[in-house]
Amino acid sequence: MRWLALLGLCLVCLMPSWVWAQDISLPAVTMQVAEDGSTEYSITIQILALMTLLTFLPAMVMMMTSFTRIVIVFAILRQALGLQQTPSNQVLVGLALFLTFFIMTPVLDRVNQEAVQPYMAETLSSTDALAAAGVPFHEFMIRNTRESDLELFMRIGEVPPVETEADVPYRVLIPAFVVSELKTAFQIGFMLFIPFLVIDLVVASVLMAMGMMMLSPVIVSLPFKIMLFVLVDGWAMVVGTLAASFGL
Repeated sequence: MRWLALLGLCLVCLMPSWVWAQDISLPAVTMQVAEDGSTEYSITIQILALMTLLTFLPAMVMMMTSFTRIVIVFAILRQALGLQQTPSNQVLVGLALFLTFFIMTPVLDRVNQEAVQPYMAETLSSTDALAAAGVPFHEFMIRNTRESDLELFMRIGEVPPVETEADVPYRVLIPAFVVSELKTAFQIGFMLFIPFLVIDLVVASVLMAMGMMMLSPVIVSLPFKIMLFVLVDGWAMVVGTLAASFGL
């Protein structure tokens, strides 16, 4: 580290004088107050804020969309079938992402029409565009959140009662939405588990009656579960049920 520091110092000292003569100072933070009292920041600050928000994009995709419910149901389905790594995690996550985009298309279209396009046309400020973009997501989460979960987090956070659903703050809505999605995903997963559990019980009983106690019931029941899942067109049923659970 000492040699690296000395090398850096030598490079700085050997720089030609014309480099130091250049004006390389960055523009200061500029703010412009509009006629309605709102504040507009410089493009540099807007880009910095956008890059900061991009770091939260994975969390937003998981916590504010249908992704959580879908990926949990897929994981439970794979466990019910008795398959450990098939389909792989990459396949399940990829399918969950594309299905999430399919389900969230109406919400994304509203965001584009009500926030992105007016902001690109410079008819909305960045603050107003951000607020307009949050409205469709707020309505989507409210529609898929149980009232009991909302009341729980409002009581924990000591949030006063609100007049309308649109007044529910995000700090209450997001955790309530996630808990509600987890509950719904486990309910759907329970319904998926029952037929495969019945097959396991039947196979185990038959093997016990035949005296084949050394043969694992999981190995015998696996092809029957896969055959049943394929015959009833299981993937289409699961995907269709998930889409219908969001009102599509």
